[in-house]
Amino acid sequence: MKICPLGDSAFVIDFADESSDADQLLALALSRADAIERAAIPGVVDVTSAYQSVAIFFNQSRVEGNIEERVRALIERTSARPSGKARRIEIPVCYDDEFALDLARVASRTSLTADAIITLHLSTKYTVACIGFIPGFPFFAGLSDKLRVPRLESPRTKVPAGSVAIANAQAGIYPFESPGGWNVIGRTPLRLFRATENPPTLLRPGDRVRFRQISRAQFDTEQE
Repeated sequence: MKICPLGDSAFVIDFADESSDADQLLALALSRADAIERAAIPGVVDVTSAYQSVAIFFNQSRVEGNIEERVRALIERTSARPSGKARRIEIPVCYDDEFALDLARVASRTSLTADAIITLHLSTKYTVACIGFIPGFPFFAGLSDKLRVPRLESPRTKVPAGSVAIANAQAGIYPFESPGGWNVIGRTPLRLFRATENPPTLLRPGDRVRFRQISRAQFDTEQE
């Protein structure tokens, strides 16, 4: 692993040299971020994981000793296996034409029918790799190879909140209306970010997610 400074009160641990397998790298990042959080190291104020790395943020005035050495020692004795405590979450999605803005484009790119695309999207078990881009936006690992299509050539200036989208090897959900260039294939009525709650995000890194198809009428009923 490599440790690189990130300003004067944070550093990034990169596990890229430990494996060439994307799933294993994600498991490394998630398990070791969890271990660091549970260790409650004095001075550490936040731990953020990504696909193959973990960022540690700390308060200089509260740090005891060499924090990098302490974190390195902790990681070296931490199992790379998932803790087994991942949450299982089901997310309802409506794939009606009104919400599936790019379903036809995905069909054209993959030579699959709309029904086949929806079936593949529903049959996959996803892992939340990280939260980013905008508050509450989940990056899902696990998208079927058959659904891997490039981003839009020209990003939209406004993507509706709740839009379920795919791009390259990733899947995600837009928690707010925002600009974006991913292929939108449906929409969920769930709110992914609530500023007044703790934690404010519906999803967390390491969560296991499945999508559930709902009708337009159910979307209106389940909308929060």
